[in-house]
Amino acid sequence: MGGKYKLLPQILPIFPQEINTFVDVFAGGGNVGINVSCKKLILNDNLTHLINLYKFLKENKKENIISYIENKITELNLSKYNLDGYLELRSQYNTNKNPIDLFILAAYSFNHQIRFNNSHQFNTPFGKERSCFNPIMKNNLLSFIERLQFGDVEISNLSFELLNYDKLDEHDFVYFDPPYLITTGTYNDGKRGFKGWSEIEEKQLLSTLSYLDNKGIKFALSNVLEHKGKVNSLLFDWVKYNKYKVHDLNYNYNNSS
Repeated sequence: MGGKYKLLPQILPIFPQEINTFVDVFAGGGNVGINVSCKKLILNDNLTHLINLYKFLKENKKENIISYIENKITELNLSKYNLDGYLELRSQYNTNKNPIDLFILAAYSFNHQIRFNNSHQFNTPFGKERSCFNPIMKNNLLSFIERLQFGDVEISNLSFELLNYDKLDEHDFVYFDPPYLITTGTYNDGKRGFKGWSEIEEKQLLSTLSYLDNKGIKFALSNVLEHKGKVNSLLFDWVKYNKYKVHDLNYNYNNSS
């Protein structure tokens, strides 16, 4: 939920055709970054446990990963109806923080969400009668692993303002899909057990984008200008002042609760 996969046909044509280094600053599920054609890919997110999962997928054989997942499903009798099995897996993960268990949890969690409490305990509820590890998800995972293990892929775990943008130039491209200041989806409130998102972070982000623009480094920002009567005036005024180009995306998440 909140991923950009369904929007890729609208997003990718806007990006430059030739990119040396593509930086996915708020990578989340990585949908954008792994589908961009580039010489080097940097996936970054401040959600430490998610980044640990990506590092695990990059460093281990895909056959062993799939074998572990299928054995764990059998061991706990995981299904879209077995709450007890899901809770047992959640307990195991919160105790051991085995990275691949986070993927399995997300496969069976409500709307496949990844969320932690302030103690960094995974606390997403069970996706009863909806969520499970299925053949489509398996194929997507295999493709994801292959992309992580192919070519020059760097995985990092930094807050956006701490990334080193100085090594980038006009042949690179930076993509930002931050938490949205005026929406309330649990997947993008910026917390997830980690740093929240307020006007302070919003101003820091816009300052970072202006810095990139002044250096001649191309970027794209996915965000929401208006939502249910609210207007992100900070963003609106910044776009207008700098005369940035805005592309409207046609999106629909009716299937989400």
